[in-house]
Amino acid sequence: MTIFSPTQFKTLVFDCDGVILNSNRVKTEAFRQAALPYGAPAAQALVDYHVARGGISRFEKFRHFLNVIAPELAPATIGPGNDELLATYADAVENGLMACEIAPGLAELRAATPGIPWMIVSGGAQNELRDIFARRDIAQYFDGGIFGSPDSKDKILAREIASGHLQRPALFIGDSRYDHEAATVAGLDFLFVSRWSEFHAWQAYSTEHGFPAIESLHILADAG
Repeated sequence: MTIFSPTQFKTLVFDCDGVILNSNRVKTEAFRQAALPYGAPAAQALVDYHVARGGISRFEKFRHFLNVIAPELAPATIGPGNDELLATYADAVENGLMACEIAPGLAELRAATPGIPWMIVSGGAQNELRDIFARRDIAQYFDGGIFGSPDSKDKILAREIASGHLQRPALFIGDSRYDHEAATVAGLDFLFVSRWSEFHAWQAYSTEHGFPAIESLHILADAG
């Protein structure tokens, strides 16, 4: 399947985890550690729920954990509440995001797309993303804005399109089923990045829905 040329678009939209940063495993392990006070089975159930719903915010996942998973798998356990779970998770994620690999080819792709706005639309916490990107000296690449939860990707994309900040044709570059679904609803083309994805069924899903996939962003930079 032919790979898109990035220069054919008016806006490039990127997911963060698994696309810009090698951070999927960081967040998966952070969910596990936060939930361990409820026992290993409950923690693993949260991990499974998280992996199956890549791109959905931590707020929704911890709500599901407390409302569904913990009552079912650890009904007699008195563990941390929502705020404490979120704080434990955030501490673990901050350390991991500062240390994980940045996508190879990112600078080259930015240089190959002058004048095309770049935008982050992530399930990660917006304030956290902006802080990490600034500290890792990549915030300047995303001149179209860095956006994340608590707003959903669907809400962010709809808002930015309505405001005129996200101009179409646009390409959403992601690594999860939800990224593809959000791109489709918003009327954006979609490109899947496989190298760090935790979506294990992506090949069959890509074939079914007819979108291209690349291993890493350096391939898209070369296609420019």
